[in-house]
Amino acid sequence: MMQSLVEAIQRIADLGGPVVLLLCALSIVVMTVVLYKLWQFTTAGVGRHKALRDAVAAWDAGDRAGARSYLNRSRSYLCPVVDMAMSGQRDGERLEAEAELRFAKLERGFRLLDSVAQLAPLLGLFGTVIGMISAFQALQDAGAQVDPSILAGGIWVALLTTAVGLAVAMPTALILSWFEARMDAERVLAGKALRTILAPTGRTAELQDVATGAAVHA
Repeated sequence: MMQSLVEAIQRIADLGGPVVLLLCALSIVVMTVVLYKLWQFTTAGVGRHKALRDAVAAWDAGDRAGARSYLNRSRSYLCPVVDMAMSGQRDGERLEAEAELRFAKLERGFRLLDSVAQLAPLLGLFGTVIGMISAFQALQDAGAQVDPSILAGGIWVALLTTAVGLAVAMPTALILSWFEARMDAERVLAGKALRTILAPTGRTAELQDVATGAAVHA
C-alpha cells in the first residue's frame, strides 16, 4: 500500500511538478481543518439553541424558575454566559467578552482557511508560469525542428497547476463563507439573549406597574 502511495505521488510530481504536490498537501490540510471544525461545531451545539431561546423568553416574561429550568436542559456553549447574566452579572461588557472568548475558540482555523483560499490560485498561477517557461525552453532547444506537440504538451501541463489551484481555492472559500455565516448568526443570538436578560420586558412592565400604582396612590 505504501508503495502504491509513493508511486501515485511520483506520478503527480511528474505530471504537475512540486507546485501540484504542494496544492495537494494544502487540500489535505483544508480537509482536516474542515472536519475538525464540523466536529467542534457539533459538540458545542452551534445552531442548536432551542432550550436557550426558551430560557431567555421565559426570563423576558418574568418567569425566573422556568428560565432556569430551560437553561439547565440546554447543551449550548453559551449557557455559562447566560447563566452569569441570570445570576446577577450586570456588566454588559464583561458578558460580551465572555461570549467573544467562546466565539474565538470556534473561529480558530478560519485564518488558515482564508489564507489557503487566497494563496492556492496564486500558487497555481506560479506553477503555470514555471511550466510555460519550461515549454518555451523546450521549443527553443528544438531549433528548426519545431514540433507543435511539444509546445501544446507543455502548455497543457502548465495550465494544470492553475486548475488544481482553483479546485482547492473555490471549495475552501465557500466552506469558509458558510462557517463565517454561522458565527455571525451566533453573535446575533448571543447579543440578543444578553440584552434581553439585562433588560427584560417583564421587569420593565413590573416597574411601570409600580410607578403607576405609586402615582395613583399619590
